[in-house]
Amino acid sequence: MSQYLNHQNHTQVTSSSLLENASLMFHEKIWKFQRKDTQCQAFVKSVVTSRLFKIMMISTVSMNAFFMVLWTDYKTRYNLFRLFEVSEVIFVSVYSSEFCMKLYVDPVAYWRDGYNLLDVIILAILFVPYGLRKVKGKHYPYLNIADGMQSLRILKLITYSRGIRTLLTAVGQTVYTVASVLILFFVLMFIFAILGFCLFGAPERGDLNNWGNLALAFFTLFSLATVDGWTDLQQQLDDRNFVLSRTFTITFILLASFIFLSMFVGVMITHTEDSIKKFERELMLERHVTVMEEKQVILKRQQEEVSRLVQTQVGGHAEGPSGLKEWSRGGQVALGICGLWLSQLPVGASTCPDVLQELYYEIVHVLSLILEDLPQKKQSQSSEKVDER
Repeated sequence: MSQYLNHQNHTQVTSSSLLENASLMFHEKIWKFQRKDTQCQAFVKSVVTSRLFKIMMISTVSMNAFFMVLWTDYKTRYNLFRLFEVSEVIFVSVYSSEFCMKLYVDPVAYWRDGYNLLDVIILAILFVPYGLRKVKGKHYPYLNIADGMQSLRILKLITYSRGIRTLLTAVGQTVYTVASVLILFFVLMFIFAILGFCLFGAPERGDLNNWGNLALAFFTLFSLATVDGWTDLQQQLDDRNFVLSRTFTITFILLASFIFLSMFVGVMITHTEDSIKKFERELMLERHVTVMEEKQVILKRQQEEVSRLVQTQVGGHAEGPSGLKEWSRGGQVALGICGLWLSQLPVGASTCPDVLQELYYEIVHVLSLILEDLPQKKQSQSSEKVDER
């Protein structure tokens, strides 16, 4: 028996080691795999991430929503039946092409994004009515549900709207806090539902329509919590001369509506404000990065213009290798000063043409002064050599 157990354990260890080795080899092959269509991939990625593509997709989704609004009118649907069929084929083709392009850019990272998974679910819902009509026929009783679920297409706007994604992130961050508030609210409703059933649900003289059982008591308390028609509910209790009815109603409304629901709204507002502030900081950081890139481009262009000017003036005034070295040294110093100055400019100053033009004129003035001093230095040096001789 012990030999059998040892053999079984050895077999399990061997199989687990083989599986681990196979998984390691599979991951190594995936990481070592390099695509040969990098240029095409880069082109498709630039298209998918471009602003024009986003505008086109937002316009397509908006147009699709508009056609769905027209589709709800039976007369319009009958008169424009052929137009609705052609537009449906176009919309499905655009959504499918978007999915294929994004999946082609990065087949692995695509499935890690939750918004991409939402697009996949929406794309799958698009083909549900076609499949039901093919399999079950046009008179399938649940086909209307599948047609109604096509309204989820408008959720594709979430992928292209950072503002909506920020709000969804805020809602996602409040899940645990909101769940705690809802649990406390349910406990409060449970206590008052049992209490209301015992006080106002008696079979002889009670309000059986609102407090006859626990389910009706919960529904009545929900109406009281939202302060929707609570006066009518209280009037029905007053007609039956319940002594504690007003105390019961006012106490529950104070606790449920003014405390728990206000707490729920406060939690949502707090997390939403935090998400909006985070979103604004991200926008400021992106703008700062964009301005810094523009500053680097401007600096590079100014350096090229100044070096071109230095080379021109060297060819016109300097003679011999010594003059060339002296001029190149002066040009390097001027370019260094220019780069240091531009790097110390404020973030918004690099986009101001007046500041850059003034800086450019000052650089040219410095170089002209160097040009004027160089021939005098050359003449003084030659006169000194003659005197020494």
